[in-house]
Amino acid sequence: MSGQTVFIVDDEEDILDLVDYILLKEGFVVKRFLTGEEVMAALAEKTPDLLLLDLMLPGIDGLEVCRRIKSDETLKEVPVIMLTAKGEESDIVTGLELGADDYITKPFSSRVLTARIKAVLRRRDAVEPDPSDIIRVFDIEIHPGRHLVTVGGKKVDLTFSEFRLLQHLAGHPGWVYSRYQIVDALRGSDYPVTERAIDVQIVGLRKKLGAAGKYIETVRGVGYRFRDTE
Repeated sequence: MSGQTVFIVDDEEDILDLVDYILLKEGFVVKRFLTGEEVMAALAEKTPDLLLLDLMLPGIDGLEVCRRIKSDETLKEVPVIMLTAKGEESDIVTGLELGADDYITKPFSSRVLTARIKAVLRRRDAVEPDPSDIIRVFDIEIHPGRHLVTVGGKKVDLTFSEFRLLQHLAGHPGWVYSRYQIVDALRGSDYPVTERAIDVQIVGLRKKLGAAGKYIETVRGVGYRFRDTE
């Protein structure tokens, strides 16, 4: 991952200094920004490999930056990791809804920061699956290699997290997964997440799937499963 570019946006100079120091030691190229306006201007000129984004920014805040990135065809595939203060659960949930790939709570250790960044980049750079790995369930088709989902032949735009969630559940129809089993399958063990964050992802996924959202069933007191029969 040496040489990959990370944009870091935070209005605290000490945080920028810390992240800069940690990532430079890991071989990353780091570009620093104090405001949302600054990073949006930079994104118009260069696309980074990853964006590390503080949510509490003056002017355009982090959530608005995330929204703009994920709604832009040229930028929406850029992985976004949110930096949040502890207790900002509502902001974390909103960020995940907008398409953020991960979040890190402050204060954080250098090991956690680098591990999260590398994990997100590995998921993005994973080798494309063979075309035979296409998942077809009911009227849904999931093309892992093309990161494409269609329902009844019509394309459905999903965030990276929503795509992975659907791919996992639809790939194991009938199996019931707890929220934490889902997190372990998609992001790895020891990933801190709230039950509400998973619930929000499910709600957003169902909404985007339209009528096909009914195939994702809630198993009360346990978790979720993808229906295996009509």
